[in-house]
Amino acid sequence: MNSPEAPEGTPAGPALGAGRVGRPHGLDGSFYVTRPKPKLLEGGTLMTVSGETRKVVRRAGTVQRPILRLEGIDSREAVEALRGADLTVNGAEAPRLREGEWWAHELEGCEVFDGPRAIGTVRRMIELPSCEALEVEPPGGGAQVLVPMVKAAIRSVDTAAGRIEVDTSFLGLEPDPTEQEGS
Repeated sequence: MNSPEAPEGTPAGPALGAGRVGRPHGLDGSFYVTRPKPKLLEGGTLMTVSGETRKVVRRAGTVQRPILRLEGIDSREAVEALRGADLTVNGAEAPRLREGEWWAHELEGCEVFDGPRAIGTVRRMIELPSCEALEVEPPGGGAQVLVPMVKAAIRSVDTAAGRIEVDTSFLGLEPDPTEQEGS
């Protein structure tokens, strides 16, 4: 995904997916957002859709079914032309997250360990019905491991070092055979 053009004087950051343009809502250019990321859909936010950066001028609906209207999109027909288009926000413009929260791009590429045992590399964050999870690719390939983003599974995250510590016993992974030999 390409990073959107940042407004003049704004440092460019990674493009964060905020959702997609869904079906129109009314006649004024408002639309439902599919696959929404609520923290990125606030009023006044600058958003890129189909290569154009536009300001959110109306935010309504619910967290699960948000409704937006963007500056310069003022008809049902204009929304239909954009239906299915990705909505992105420049990462530098994204709201600050609380302690213990991260944007997906901050975790992608991090190495996952349980103590000295390498579990793999985070490929992406996925949304499950009950929580978000990290999709981790083992070092030698093979079946990917899903690590739920819950305190019982994740001991620590250090994005600066690119390291995530997990509890493999919580994940139900087999113990490392080299660690059992010395027991």
